[in-house]
Amino acid sequence: MPRKGMRSLCFSPRTSSFSISRQSMSPSRTSLSSTPRRRFSESMIEQTVDAAATIIGKWDAETSAYAGVTSLFYESKRESMQFIRSVNELQKIMHVLVSEDSGSEKLVQAQNLMQIAMKRLQKEFYQILSMNRAHLDPESVSTRSSRTSARSSTSDYDDDGSPDDEIRTVGDSISEVEEVSSVAMSDLKLIADCMTASGYAKECLNIYKIIRKSIIDEGIYKLGIEKISSSQVNKMDWDVLDLKIKNWLEAVKISMRTLFNGERILCDHVFASSDSIRESCFTEISKEGATLLFGFPELVAKTKKSPPEKMFRVLDMYTAISENWQEIETIFSFESISAVRLQALNSLIRLSESARSLLTDFESTIQKESSKAMIPGGGLQPLTIYSMNYLTLLSDYSNILTDIISDWPPPAKSSLPESFFDSPDSDASPLPAISVRIACLILVLLGKLDGKAKYYKDVSLSYLFLANNLQHVISRVRTSNLQYLIGEEWIAKHEAKVKQFVAQYERLAWGHVFASLPENPTASMTPGKTKEYFRKFNSTFEDAYWKQSSCIVPDSKLRDEIKVSVGRKLVAVYREFYDTHKSTVGDERSVGLFVRFSPEDVGNYLSDLFLGTVTSGSSSTSSSTSSHHRRHTQSSLRA
Repeated sequence: MPRKGMRSLCFSPRTSSFSISRQSMSPSRTSLSSTPRRRFSESMIEQTVDAAATIIGKWDAETSAYAGVTSLFYESKRESMQFIRSVNELQKIMHVLVSEDSGSEKLVQAQNLMQIAMKRLQKEFYQILSMNRAHLDPESVSTRSSRTSARSSTSDYDDDGSPDDEIRTVGDSISEVEEVSSVAMSDLKLIADCMTASGYAKECLNIYKIIRKSIIDEGIYKLGIEKISSSQVNKMDWDVLDLKIKNWLEAVKISMRTLFNGERILCDHVFASSDSIRESCFTEISKEGATLLFGFPELVAKTKKSPPEKMFRVLDMYTAISENWQEIETIFSFESISAVRLQALNSLIRLSESARSLLTDFESTIQKESSKAMIPGGGLQPLTIYSMNYLTLLSDYSNILTDIISDWPPPAKSSLPESFFDSPDSDASPLPAISVRIACLILVLLGKLDGKAKYYKDVSLSYLFLANNLQHVISRVRTSNLQYLIGEEWIAKHEAKVKQFVAQYERLAWGHVFASLPENPTASMTPGKTKEYFRKFNSTFEDAYWKQSSCIVPDSKLRDEIKVSVGRKLVAVYREFYDTHKSTVGDERSVGLFVRFSPEDVGNYLSDLFLGTVTSGSSSTSSSTSSHHRRHTQSSLRA
């Protein structure tokens, strides 16, 4: 900030470090240099000094016990306005006296009166700030600023107008707290303008900074923001750090909406007469607290802890800073407080780098998963559940991730098969970087699942495993923001793959049952041939049922589709064969021996398949088949 300008505005006649002498104090003010000398006659000068002496002397705490215990601005608004006007007129008279007769007694008297007046205004300034801490809290100031403007300074009051009437008018439209805040802000501005014009800006600023900085520091402390080192963050358990991050996210909202915003509004209003003063003031008050606030995300980004939850906390913090960036640039717009903007920007950069690193770690976690344990019944692989939960949550941050990976090199083309994203107009409209990145991660997962499917000795079960897991992937994509990132074409293509896996499963698991029945179930055949077909069907169906009874299909839609598909191919053909040839088997004993399943039995047994209790994240699918039906099925198959 312009220190030289600040120095010329903040001089004090009592401070030896400033070169301007007590006698030359007033004439040095550029705001008074244009006052015409001939405007004041000797009698006018005497009247002005005497009038000032009367009111200033009344409020001299050293000579009046009343003045020592009473607040000028609280006791009488009209008299406080008269006091300010007298000081301003006295300043003009001092300017004339210095230029005409720097050794006159009136000038000495005026200077003494000015020092008494400034001492009084310092006290009033301190009292208003101290007594109105509750009404000048940042939230009250922010609310007041958005609903009403402060009362104007001395020049707005003429002799016919009443400040108290003005206050009542303002009070009609705002709450009592906001009214007090409005009055206090206007009074502070009157005093600050007067002291600055009289060469006492430094004293005014010192009082303001001490009191208001304590409010900012206290606010930051109450929001849970404290000075902490990188080593301390690294030593924290994740649960502790996670709580601090959640607290920080809330603190950013409050501090930007009220704490710093309200303080900037108050500072700009009180010191509106000087850009350099309000810049210096706001910088010294808020710089430390704001830097502390925006420095925390950088520490989190640098920490070596990388649990899965860290990604989403990093994105939450990135979002918080990004969404408040316009306010950050507006509130901390001064050059002297650019360190706050720089710290916020550095935190964004570190969080962005951390998010990219965590994405890379996530991909590596999938690739390095080396468990060879087979999931019973071809159910869902925990890796599938974990990965899709992760990606689904990531998709909720798609806008932020788009910013983060916009300048991140895309995955190598060799890592994506040409058919993965090919579309008729793929060259004309390339996919967004975030879509390619997410799809690449899903592809890595699907490739891992292909490898795990090979561990099943029963090939049909491997296809059911692939169908189940791919169906889960598709389901999570379709019911989340992932669908908007990778598109309907991707979903349709992979739904077709699920159908292919199911077809392979049916062929391998049930093909020998289908083959046990004649191609033409209604064709004429001998009783012996009929018995052979019934015997073969009984054996293959029982064998297939017992093998498939342990299989699981968690997705109800897919489960029903498989049952309908198998039933359509098996039950319909068996019913035709059953109705045509049952009577040719022989007597009742032969029928009981060779015909063990009716078409209804076959349908019921199929409906009992692919059920069980399957945990999938936080939800589970439970068997709905009655125990009575299970006992009936088992006893029939044991016969």
